[in-house]
Amino acid sequence: MAIDGKVLAITGASSGIGRATALMLARGGAKVVLGARREDALRTLAADISSAGGEAAWQATDVTRRADLQNLVELACTRFGRLDVLISNAGIGPISPIDELRVDDWQAMVEVNMLGVLYGIAAALPVFRRQGAGHFINVISTSGLRIVSPQGIYAGTKNAVRTITEALRQEAGPHLRVSEISPGMVATDFAASIQHPATRAAIGRQVEEIGLAPEAVAGAIAFVVDQPPEVDVNSIVIRPTAQN
Repeated sequence: MAIDGKVLAITGASSGIGRATALMLARGGAKVVLGARREDALRTLAADISSAGGEAAWQATDVTRRADLQNLVELACTRFGRLDVLISNAGIGPISPIDELRVDDWQAMVEVNMLGVLYGIAAALPVFRRQGAGHFINVISTSGLRIVSPQGIYAGTKNAVRTITEALRQEAGPHLRVSEISPGMVATDFAASIQHPATRAAIGRQVEEIGLAPEAVAGAIAFVVDQPPEVDVNSIVIRPTAQN
Protein backbone atom coordinates (compact mmCIF):
# COMPACT_ATOMS: atom_id res chain seq x y z
CA MET A 1 0.00 0.00 0.00
CA ALA A 2 1.20 3.52 -0.81
CA ILE A 3 -0.06 4.53 2.64
CA ASP A 4 2.62 2.50 4.40
CA GLY A 5 5.34 4.75 5.82
CA LYS A 6 3.70 8.05 4.89
CA VAL A 7 3.55 10.86 7.43
CA LEU A 8 0.10 12.42 7.68
CA ALA A 9 -1.17 15.32 9.77
CA ILE A 10 -4.90 15.47 10.50
CA THR A 11 -6.87 18.36 11.97
CA GLY A 12 -10.09 17.69 13.81
CA ALA A 13 -8.57 14.32 14.71
CA SER A 14 -10.13 13.81 18.12
CA SER A 15 -13.52 12.50 16.96
CA GLY A 16 -15.73 11.61 14.01
CA ILE A 17 -14.17 11.51 10.55
CA GLY A 18 -10.77 12.66 11.81
CA ARG A 19 -10.50 9.95 14.43
CA ALA A 20 -11.70 7.22 12.06
CA THR A 21 -9.21 8.38 9.44
CA ALA A 22 -6.31 8.40 11.88
CA LEU A 23 -7.08 4.86 13.03
CA MET A 24 -7.52 3.53 9.49
CA LEU A 25 -4.39 5.13 8.09
CA ALA A 26 -2.30 4.08 11.08
CA ARG A 27 -3.44 0.49 10.53
CA GLY A 28 -2.23 0.89 6.95
CA GLY A 29 1.25 1.77 8.19
CA ALA A 30 1.08 5.57 8.16
CA LYS A 31 2.67 7.71 10.84
CA VAL A 32 -0.06 10.05 12.00
CA VAL A 33 0.22 13.47 13.60
CA LEU A 34 -3.01 14.35 15.37
CA GLY A 35 -4.34 17.86 15.84
CA ALA A 36 -7.50 19.00 17.65
CA ARG A 37 -8.49 21.15 20.60
CA ARG A 38 -9.31 18.34 23.05
CA GLU A 39 -6.04 17.17 24.55
CA ASP A 40 -7.50 14.24 26.50
CA ALA A 41 -9.13 12.80 23.37
CA LEU A 42 -5.90 13.21 21.40
CA ARG A 43 -3.87 11.54 24.13
CA THR A 44 -6.28 8.60 24.21
CA LEU A 45 -6.31 8.24 20.43
CA ALA A 46 -2.52 8.32 20.22
CA ALA A 47 -2.34 5.66 22.93
CA ASP A 48 -4.84 3.48 21.06
CA ILE A 49 -2.79 3.76 17.88
CA SER A 50 0.46 2.97 19.69
CA SER A 51 -1.02 -0.02 21.51
CA ALA A 52 -2.11 -1.43 18.13
CA GLY A 53 1.47 -1.18 16.84
CA GLY A 54 1.15 2.16 15.02
CA GLU A 55 3.03 5.43 15.36
CA ALA A 56 1.35 8.65 16.41
CA ALA A 57 2.20 12.09 17.74
CA TRP A 58 -0.24 14.76 18.82
CA GLN A 59 -0.44 18.48 19.37
CA ALA A 60 -3.30 20.54 20.78
CA THR A 61 -4.44 22.51 17.74
CA ASP A 62 -6.96 25.30 17.33
CA VAL A 63 -7.16 25.85 13.57
CA THR A 64 -8.25 29.44 14.04
CA ARG A 65 -4.71 30.16 15.28
CA ARG A 66 -2.14 30.17 12.50
CA ALA A 67 0.69 29.35 14.89
CA ASP A 68 -1.05 26.12 15.94
CA LEU A 69 -1.05 24.85 12.34
CA GLN A 70 2.59 25.81 11.99
CA ASN A 71 3.37 23.88 15.17
CA LEU A 72 1.49 20.82 13.93
CA VAL A 73 3.45 20.73 10.68
CA GLU A 74 6.72 21.30 12.55
CA LEU A 75 5.87 18.42 14.88
CA ALA A 76 5.51 16.10 11.89
CA CYS A 77 8.85 17.19 10.47
CA THR A 78 10.66 17.03 13.80
CA ARG A 79 9.22 13.70 14.92
CA PHE A 80 9.13 11.85 11.60
CA GLY A 81 11.45 13.83 9.32
CA ARG A 82 8.87 14.97 6.77
CA LEU A 83 5.19 15.57 6.05
CA ASP A 84 3.57 13.76 3.13
CA VAL A 85 -0.13 14.58 3.58
CA LEU A 86 -2.10 17.31 5.33
CA ILE A 87 -5.75 16.39 5.91
CA SER A 88 -7.71 19.54 6.78
CA ASN A 89 -10.75 18.01 8.44
CA ALA A 90 -11.61 20.38 11.31
CA GLY A 91 -14.98 22.05 10.80
CA ILE A 92 -18.04 23.33 12.63
CA GLY A 93 -21.63 23.84 11.57
CA PRO A 94 -23.72 26.01 13.93
CA ILE A 95 -26.28 26.48 11.17
CA SER A 96 -29.44 28.57 11.50
CA PRO A 97 -31.76 30.67 9.31
CA ILE A 98 -30.07 33.86 8.17
CA ASP A 99 -32.89 35.90 9.76
CA GLU A 100 -31.66 34.73 13.16
CA LEU A 101 -28.60 36.97 12.59
CA ARG A 102 -26.28 34.73 14.60
CA VAL A 103 -23.29 36.74 13.42
CA ASP A 104 -20.93 35.23 15.99
CA ASP A 105 -21.71 31.79 14.56
CA TRP A 106 -21.09 33.08 11.03
CA GLN A 107 -17.70 34.40 12.10
CA ALA A 108 -16.81 31.14 13.84
CA MET A 109 -17.62 29.14 10.70
CA VAL A 110 -15.49 31.44 8.55
CA GLU A 111 -12.58 31.18 10.99
CA VAL A 112 -12.69 27.39 11.45
CA ASN A 113 -13.98 26.14 8.10
CA MET A 114 -12.16 28.53 5.79
CA LEU A 115 -9.27 30.26 7.57
CA GLY A 116 -8.35 26.99 9.27
CA VAL A 117 -7.77 25.42 5.85
CA LEU A 118 -5.79 28.43 4.63
CA TYR A 119 -3.58 28.39 7.71
CA GLY A 120 -2.88 24.71 7.05
CA ILE A 121 -1.92 25.46 3.46
CA ALA A 122 0.36 28.28 4.62
CA ALA A 123 2.10 25.94 7.06
CA ALA A 124 2.48 22.89 4.80
CA LEU A 125 3.07 24.36 1.33
CA PRO A 126 6.66 25.51 1.96
CA VAL A 127 7.47 22.05 3.35
CA PHE A 128 5.95 20.32 0.33
CA ARG A 129 7.85 22.62 -2.04
CA ARG A 130 11.16 21.84 -0.31
CA GLN A 131 10.45 18.12 -0.43
CA GLY A 132 9.26 18.20 -4.03
CA ALA A 133 6.20 16.19 -2.98
CA GLY A 134 3.12 16.52 -0.80
CA HIS A 135 -0.62 16.08 -0.73
CA PHE A 136 -3.38 18.38 0.51
CA ILE A 137 -6.72 16.72 1.32
CA ASN A 138 -9.52 19.10 2.27
CA VAL A 139 -12.69 17.68 3.80
CA ILE A 140 -15.55 19.85 2.54
CA SER A 141 -19.27 18.92 2.42
CA THR A 142 -22.12 18.13 0.08
CA SER A 143 -23.83 21.18 1.62
CA GLY A 144 -21.87 23.28 -0.86
CA LEU A 145 -23.05 21.15 -3.79
CA ARG A 146 -26.76 21.27 -2.99
CA ILE A 147 -27.74 24.47 -1.21
CA VAL A 148 -30.47 23.82 1.35
CA SER A 149 -31.89 26.31 3.85
CA PRO A 150 -30.87 26.99 6.59
CA GLN A 151 -27.33 25.91 5.70
CA GLY A 152 -26.45 28.95 3.60
CA ILE A 153 -23.57 30.39 5.63
CA TYR A 154 -22.11 26.97 6.35
CA ALA A 155 -22.37 26.05 2.67
CA GLY A 156 -20.76 29.37 1.77
CA THR A 157 -17.68 28.59 3.86
CA LYS A 158 -17.45 25.12 2.34
CA ASN A 159 -17.77 26.45 -1.20
CA ALA A 160 -15.05 28.96 -0.46
CA VAL A 161 -12.79 26.04 0.45
CA ARG A 162 -13.87 24.23 -2.72
CA THR A 163 -12.78 27.24 -4.80
CA ILE A 164 -9.49 27.57 -2.92
CA THR A 165 -8.83 23.85 -3.35
CA GLU A 166 -9.30 24.01 -7.11
CA ALA A 167 -7.09 27.09 -7.38
CA LEU A 168 -4.41 25.35 -5.33
CA ARG A 169 -4.65 22.28 -7.56
CA GLN A 170 -4.05 24.42 -10.64
CA GLU A 171 -1.06 26.14 -9.06
CA ALA A 172 0.41 23.03 -7.41
CA GLY A 173 2.48 21.89 -10.36
CA PRO A 174 3.45 18.35 -11.32
CA HIS A 175 4.71 17.14 -7.95
CA LEU A 176 2.00 18.10 -5.45
CA ARG A 177 -1.44 16.53 -5.18
CA VAL A 178 -4.64 18.28 -4.12
CA SER A 179 -7.89 16.51 -3.27
CA GLU A 180 -11.29 17.39 -1.88
CA ILE A 181 -13.61 14.98 -0.08
CA SER A 182 -17.26 16.03 0.21
CA PRO A 183 -19.20 13.89 2.69
CA GLY A 184 -22.95 13.97 3.00
CA MET A 185 -24.72 13.08 6.23
CA VAL A 186 -22.30 11.36 8.61
CA ALA A 187 -23.02 9.94 12.05
CA THR A 188 -20.94 12.36 14.13
CA ASP A 189 -21.69 14.96 16.81
CA PHE A 190 -22.08 17.65 14.10
CA ALA A 191 -25.53 18.67 15.34
CA ALA A 192 -24.28 19.43 18.85
CA SER A 193 -23.03 22.89 17.83
CA ILE A 194 -26.38 23.94 16.34
CA GLN A 195 -28.13 26.43 18.63
CA HIS A 196 -31.35 26.80 16.60
CA PRO A 197 -33.65 24.19 18.20
CA ALA A 198 -35.71 23.20 15.14
CA THR A 199 -32.62 22.89 12.96
CA ARG A 200 -30.74 20.88 15.59
CA ALA A 201 -33.66 18.48 15.92
CA ALA A 202 -34.05 18.05 12.15
CA ILE A 203 -30.35 17.43 11.55
CA GLY A 204 -30.20 15.09 14.52
CA ARG A 205 -33.05 12.98 13.13
CA GLN A 206 -31.39 12.77 9.71
CA VAL A 207 -28.08 11.72 11.21
CA GLU A 208 -29.79 9.03 13.27
CA GLU A 209 -31.81 7.72 10.32
CA ILE A 210 -29.32 7.74 7.44
CA GLY A 211 -25.91 8.95 8.63
CA LEU A 212 -22.86 7.17 7.25
CA ALA A 213 -20.34 5.70 9.66
CA PRO A 214 -17.25 7.95 9.82
CA GLU A 215 -15.25 4.94 8.64
CA ALA A 216 -16.92 5.23 5.23
CA VAL A 217 -15.44 8.68 4.74
CA ALA A 218 -12.11 7.52 6.16
CA GLY A 219 -12.11 4.82 3.49
CA ALA A 220 -12.51 7.44 0.77
CA ILE A 221 -9.61 9.44 2.22
CA ALA A 222 -7.47 6.28 2.39
CA PHE A 223 -8.27 5.55 -1.27
CA VAL A 224 -7.05 9.01 -2.28
CA VAL A 225 -3.85 8.72 -0.25
CA ASP A 226 -3.15 5.22 -1.57
CA GLN A 227 -2.85 6.23 -5.22
CA PRO A 228 0.58 6.21 -6.90
CA PRO A 229 2.38 9.58 -7.05
CA GLU A 230 1.38 10.29 -10.67
CA VAL A 231 -2.35 9.88 -9.87
CA ASP A 232 -4.21 12.79 -8.28
CA VAL A 233 -7.81 12.04 -7.33
CA ASN A 234 -9.17 15.57 -7.23
CA SER A 235 -12.69 15.12 -5.90
CA ILE A 236 -14.81 12.49 -4.17
CA VAL A 237 -18.45 12.95 -3.16
CA ILE A 238 -19.72 10.35 -0.69
CA ARG A 239 -23.32 10.29 0.51
CA PRO A 240 -25.69 7.84 2.16
CA THR A 241 -27.73 6.16 -0.56
CA ALA A 242 -30.86 7.53 1.14
CA GLN A 243 -29.73 11.16 1.01
CA ASN A 244 -31.25 13.43 -1.63
